[in-house]
Amino acid sequence: MFKDKLKVKTGEVEDIVLSYLPDNIGHQQPVVDAMIYSVEAGGKRIRPLLMYETYKLFGGNSDVIKPFMAAMEFIHTYSLIHDDLPAMDNDEFRRGKPTTHIKYGEALAILAGDGLLNFGFETAAKAFSIEPGSKKVEEAFSFLSNASGIYGMVGGQTVDVLTDAEGEITREKLDFVYDLKTGALLLASMHIGALLAGADKKDIEKIDIIAKKIGLAFQIQDDILDVTSTTEELGKPVGSDNKNNKATYVTFEGLKKASEYVRRLTFEATELLNSLDCKNDFLCELLLYLVDRKN
Repeated sequence: MFKDKLKVKTGEVEDIVLSYLPDNIGHQQPVVDAMIYSVEAGGKRIRPLLMYETYKLFGGNSDVIKPFMAAMEFIHTYSLIHDDLPAMDNDEFRRGKPTTHIKYGEALAILAGDGLLNFGFETAAKAFSIEPGSKKVEEAFSFLSNASGIYGMVGGQTVDVLTDAEGEITREKLDFVYDLKTGALLLASMHIGALLAGADKKDIEKIDIIAKKIGLAFQIQDDILDVTSTTEELGKPVGSDNKNNKATYVTFEGLKKASEYVRRLTFEATELLNSLDCKNDFLCELLLYLVDRKN
């Protein structure tokens, strides 16, 4: 059963990520508490799992991937902390638990996000000592930096926030937001996995196309779940897009067309994955699961 395999593999990824958490010592302990709380709050560990499975797809077998896996989850968690803040989405629950600013206060939540972003790069830098002088590690570190910043996730979030304030969005802007805010780290996860495993340029280009399609499908499925799911299933409030007058693929195209587009993107991504000479059946099943999930 896929769900049984997923549980085992997610547990393996969880162990790797948690092993890189910071030591909780010193006068800065309150912010470290908030950082650890946010990471340990759970989640599907999708990004490090995608990275790991893509790495294995191309025959990777070194520990060099592990600090990048943890770094990716730390950076993703920082983005969630800041996304939940009153100045952003103002959400009180995440993964069924109080959001970081509700539990620790707004100031510590901001600092915890800042701490996880910086600690993410401290963690990724550990890969340099695992494979000293590796050009692949340098390229992976640079790619992660770009995906996390103004030309990636932060850039997408900026357009999202400003568009909400202006109250108007075009389809072109929506595509831009999705491509960067959600898609950038998903793309980086699979790209870094392929890169560190030594995949050739053509295969990495295919992986990037796959990741872009899955990233977009993943976000559209989020839009759908915000309309069709429940707070208990999602672990966070539903209907927030409508409440905040946020434009989504559902508001542009309706539920039926949005669902059809998710299926088409997923089919195209898995077909391209299956066209590669190397195979990873679990990775293919994982892509299908990500865009057919209920939470």
